[in-house]
Amino acid sequence: MQESSAQEVSVAETSERPKQRRGFAVMDRDTLKAICAQGGRTAHANGRAHQFNAEEASRAGKKGGAVVGANREYMAVIGQRGGKAKKGFRKRAEHEAAATDA
Repeated sequence: MQESSAQEVSVAETSERPKQRRGFAVMDRDTLKAICAQGGRTAHANGRAHQFNAEEASRAGKKGGAVVGANREYMAVIGQRGGKAKKGFRKRAEHEAAATDA
């Protein structure tokens, strides 16, 4: 029983302290970018990095599109958003609203 109460106290103490940034989060953008670029070059030099060719990228895009397109409700929603974002939609809507009010 005493151990669990000690654990509860330590959890409470840690939740009250502000979270400190460590590691990559502390680095400035330029240093982080240089380290990441070096890692990418090294991976390509060692043959461990993967490069998509056009055929592979096409297959991946079709696969993702098929998954999203299978949800018909979601497709209807994004289609409506596109139609509403279309140029002139607001003017037509205002014109229709004015016509129904009159």
